[in-house]
Amino acid sequence: MIPAWLAIGGITLAIALVLNRLPRYDIRWFFRLRRPRWLTFEWAIPIIWSGIFICGAASAYQLWIREPGTLRCWFLMAFYILLEVVILAYTPVMCRLHSLKAGTLVGAIGFFLGLILSLLVWPISGWAVVLLLPYLLWSPIGTFVTWQMIRLNPDAA
Repeated sequence: MIPAWLAIGGITLAIALVLNRLPRYDIRWFFRLRRPRWLTFEWAIPIIWSGIFICGAASAYQLWIREPGTLRCWFLMAFYILLEVVILAYTPVMCRLHSLKAGTLVGAIGFFLGLILSLLVWPISGWAVVLLLPYLLWSPIGTFVTWQMIRLNPDAA
């Protein structure tokens, strides 16, 4: 039998690998966009997101060890997957539509889904919620950056 932590981590990684593929022209479009001058930490964003996904998988694991195999736990695992899919949809949706507004909307939806998940998980495991905090703190920052980029790139709104 596969340990729960390995299954959760493997599913998280598999979803990320499947959903994170973009054509080169969409990637080029994104990298040509102007960014706010104060965005000096863009180099760290992939590292930040890697940490957030690790914390998200650890959060799901904390929940699983509290209520393994219950119907409520399976529902919440599906909610974790939904949240990951929405988080990962940000870049493909924004880049394929060439729309910063679409990216801002997906980012905001992800934040609210993360908040709902945290509220649902809170009665079961406080640690699981603590591990969701990096996402809940970073998501508004990423969404704000995208929103600020609309002003700098009106043709990409």
